[in-house]
Amino acid sequence: MEKKTVSDKNKLFARIETERHFLRIADDSDEYLQVWIKQPTWLQVEQALSSVMDMNAQGQTVGINLNKMYRYMVENFVEKTEPSLTTIELIRLNPYIGNQLKEILPNPFEDVMGDDTGNEN
Repeated sequence: MEKKTVSDKNKLFARIETERHFLRIADDSDEYLQVWIKQPTWLQVEQALSSVMDMNAQGQTVGINLNKMYRYMVENFVEKTEPSLTTIELIRLNPYIGNQLKEILPNPFEDVMGDDTGNEN
């Protein structure tokens, strides 16, 4: 069976446009934080994953630090917010808003642990 080669190379690249999301600031509020999220490239996904690993060569241990990954993801995938917030302010969000932010950020584990990649010989 012959395989079809992609005809539009733009389909190969991460989207340039960001996606706007609305995060409710409280369960009983009608106010929202607007957040624009970028789509990561494959290299950014790898960098996010590598930021998770804490290796100690002396003790020969490997740990996982999700705080580093989330900081990396906020710094690299949040293009802007309305009202405008710094990285430090985004990290300081209350748990209600922070959990919503985690849901809209790209999940680097999804690509690594996801279903079939479609990569056939």
